Amino acid sequence: QVHLLESGGGSVQSGGSLRLSCQVSGFTCTRCCMGWFRQSPGNEREGVSVICGGQVERSYYADSVEGRFTISHDNAKNILSLQMNNLSPEDTGMYYCGARLGVTWDPLQAGDYPHWGQGTQVTVSS
Repeated sequence: QVHLLESGGGSVQSGGSLRLSCQVSGFTCTRCCMGWFRQSPGNEREGVSVICGGQVERSYYADSVEGRFTISHDNAKNILSLQMNNLSPEDTGMYYCGARLGVTWDPLQAGDYPHWGQGTQVTVSS
């Protein structure tokens, strides 16, 4: 059974940093994508950053976070992390860890992910 457990959310001021972690278990990846998605009230869940593995590992970022966020995966511990720097109030939301087998043409599409964690809240004040 796939289990994703997020941690690391919190409240910071604009310009601050946070690091999110997702412990992944029950999920064996030979060709898959794992990533971070966020959702704020009244909005759909959107892709923030995804890392896909297979013959070649590749990372994807939403335009709004490119250059500020960095995704990484510790293969030995199966922990997915998201380092978030220079946070702004627009980054506020519930952040979810998602996982799927296979690689789609648009890995940032939340609707293609069947496995989710419970989420961790990130609040950025101005």
